[in-house]
Amino acid sequence: MSDVEVRDNPGQQRFEAWLDGERAGFAEYRVSGEVATFTHTEVDERFGGRGVGGALARGALDAVRERGLGVRPLCPFIRGWIEKHPDYQDLVGQR
Repeated sequence: MSDVEVRDNPGQQRFEAWLDGERAGFAEYRVSGEVATFTHTEVDERFGGRGVGGALARGALDAVRERGLGVRPLCPFIRGWIEKHPDYQDLVGQR
C-alpha cells in the first residue's frame, strides 16, 4: 500500500487525499480572515480502514497551521480528530 498524499485544491476549497493514484477522500473548507472553517469530510468507502481519514485531517491541519490560520471545525470528523490529538487543539478558535 502506498502512503496517502494530501493536496490542497483551493479552486474547489478542499484538501484531497490521494492513495494509489486515486482520490480517496476530501475535506471541504472555506477561509474567512484568519480562520479556516472545515465543513465536511468524506472518505470513499473503498478506502475505509486504511488510515485515509486520519492522514487527511493531519495533512489539512498541518497546511492550515503553516499558513498561520486558526481552525473552526464544523465538520464532526475534523472536530473529533482534533479532540483526540491535543497537539492540534491550539488551532481551534478565532484568531
